[in-house]
Amino acid sequence: MSWHDCSDAECRIHEAEIDPIETVIVPRSRDLGGFEVRRALPSREKRLVGPFIFFDQMGPSEFILGKGIDVRPHPHIGLSTITYLYRGQIMHRDSLGTQLPIKPGEVNWMTAGKGIAHSERTPEEDRKTGAELFGIQAWVALPKAHEETEPDFVHHDQGDLPILGDTGVEARLIAGTYAGKRSPVRTSSDLFYVDVVLQTGGAVPLDAEFEERAIYVSEGQITVAESTHQAGELVVLKPGAAVRIQALAPSRIMLLGGEPMDGPRYIWWNFVSSRQDRIEAAKADWKAGKFDPVPDDFEFIPLPDN
Repeated sequence: MSWHDCSDAECRIHEAEIDPIETVIVPRSRDLGGFEVRRALPSREKRLVGPFIFFDQMGPSEFILGKGIDVRPHPHIGLSTITYLYRGQIMHRDSLGTQLPIKPGEVNWMTAGKGIAHSERTPEEDRKTGAELFGIQAWVALPKAHEETEPDFVHHDQGDLPILGDTGVEARLIAGTYAGKRSPVRTSSDLFYVDVVLQTGGAVPLDAEFEERAIYVSEGQITVAESTHQAGELVVLKPGAAVRIQALAPSRIMLLGGEPMDGPRYIWWNFVSSRQDRIEAAKADWKAGKFDPVPDDFEFIPLPDN
């Protein structure tokens, strides 16, 4: 998805006193023309959690007949995108020729590398019956050694992903490693990304395997280290602190993080890089039409003025 200018991108931050918690980010919601977005990363206080440099909750939204999202073709460099849906679907098209819907529980992992363009739109068949949308879009910054890799796109069906279950818990391992399991999704850095559905009273551990970790509450209410957290909060943990997460109501959370990046990252519009001059070059390339086009999608988002 394209980066939208967001006046509230500097999210409200609550500094937590509980020992295992570093900070709690509470982004405001913003309407982007029919669907609501909450941006947890980047924020002023926390730019990345492991390699995760962008984290948006999309929806939950319901569209009137004939309407949906229409994110026109736009470029990316230096990152991978993962759009993970709880409800609804999005048609993904990219400059590699990929044309595939994103459906709930599936993984479409797009690596921009040295440059890719893509679009995201509500499928026509959904517009005819009344579309809905609820999910998370994340961007994962690439290590310096992989920033200029060839662009790539990989799809995994829901059944490809490991499921971890316990009483009142169902966890789907989207990418990386968690609780001794590994996802088949290939990544460029060590990370974890897990979709967890909890019934009331259900609990999951989050150990200290990775230095940078966070919990995003998509729905419901949870406790972490005796601190209560609501839907729309990103709970960032301190390094080395293992925690137990328990649901006070039916809840859905995302566990995410990894090792720290190999240096700071610049982010401008839809471009991520360890080098400011590389972002300037990407700006010029998009403005000059040097990115490969998205087949069968002839619109595009112009380069922003600032």
